[in-house]
Amino acid sequence: QVHLVESGGGLVQAGGSLRLSCAASGRSSSIYLMAWFRQAPGKERERIAAIRRSGDSTSYADSVKGRFTISRDNAKNTVYLQMNSLKPEDTAVYYCVAAVAGTSDYWGQGIQVTVSS
Repeated sequence: QVHLVESGGGLVQAGGSLRLSCAASGRSSSIYLMAWFRQAPGKERERIAAIRRSGDSTSYADSVKGRFTISRDNAKNTVYLQMNSLKPEDTAVYYCVAAVAGTSDYWGQGIQVTVSS
């Protein structure tokens, strides 16, 4: 089992920044990839960023490329999402996801990010 807890969400004005954190516990050493998804009201869930355990491979959705940065601290079992130049369309519930070989992905409870215009 892997338990994920997100933090750092909230309300910010357009153009501002937020940093989300996701702390993993349990079988965290078995995690080979972590990702951030988001879901806005009435829209499909979207994977926006992912990072491998080594930290040397990252990927981003086009919608956030150049504005968001994913990173991880394996010593703290934590992954971060630095979000800059936020736009109202970034408003969504953000989810942290951990991929473990041989099992279904683990999901955090989600955290609200609201960007006001």
